[in-house]
Amino acid sequence: MISKKIEEAINKQINEELYSAYLYLSMAAYFAEQNLMGFHHWLFVQFHEELEHAEKFYKYLIERGGQVKLQAIKEPDRSWNNPRQAFEAVLNHERHITGRINELVDLAESEKDRATFAMLQWFINEQVEEEANAQEIVAKLEMVGDHKQGLLMIDRELAQRK
Repeated sequence: MISKKIEEAINKQINEELYSAYLYLSMAAYFAEQNLMGFHHWLFVQFHEELEHAEKFYKYLIERGGQVKLQAIKEPDRSWNNPRQAFEAVLNHERHITGRINELVDLAESEKDRATFAMLQWFINEQVEEEANAQEIVAKLEMVGDHKQGLLMIDRELAQRK
């Protein structure tokens, strides 16, 4: 049986992951409005990935005999000044999620919950990838600056995401 502290923390993380999905769906819509469909595609894929993360926590909590308590999802931002600002928001959000995962790891260690600790290792590795992907896009957007041709090249590249 999972401890109440871990159960509460995982429920909060489910909410964080669902908010992440909601945020990326909002960003995808923003890019669709800008006719940058490669950016839209990348963020729409990311939306689905965040839903999968929420589902992993959801299923894990059930497997451990915990109670899932879904909470209201806060409204995400809807617009950004430019693509770079949007992806800086992605990077900052992923850093926030990394911090939340690290707090869960600390809690699992303090509760001596080895099963939760082991499950969280996947998320630790995932967050390294999430931050690296966002950082790479931010760096490319910084390189191209206000050059529309460069933005369109990045858009084409992001459209290739599987």
